[in-house]
Amino acid sequence: MKNSNESLQSKKQPQTLNPIRLGFAVGCVVVLFYLGCMLTMATVSHEQAVTFFNSLLHGLDVEPILRKAVPANEVCLGLVSTFVLGWLGGAAVAGFYNLGRRFS
Repeated sequence: MKNSNESLQSKKQPQTLNPIRLGFAVGCVVVLFYLGCMLTMATVSHEQAVTFFNSLLHGLDVEPILRKAVPANEVCLGLVSTFVLGWLGGAAVAGFYNLGRRFS
């Protein structure tokens, strides 16, 4: 059984981040954004979609490249790629966070 002094010291120490778990969480979140994008494209007019995405991309004109119909295989590849990139990003954040903890 720990005494109260040891318990206080362990609470003060920051925890490490699990790269696999954080990567999974970030991957899931970016897939939700991808699905939200798909929902937006499916429910608004082409002009509304152009206005929306132009505003998100700081004035970049997406009209020439915005497609309403995307083949199912491209959607699946996009979902998987988005998850993998999100996972890698989350795992990298956890790794760098844990590395930074060692030097502080």
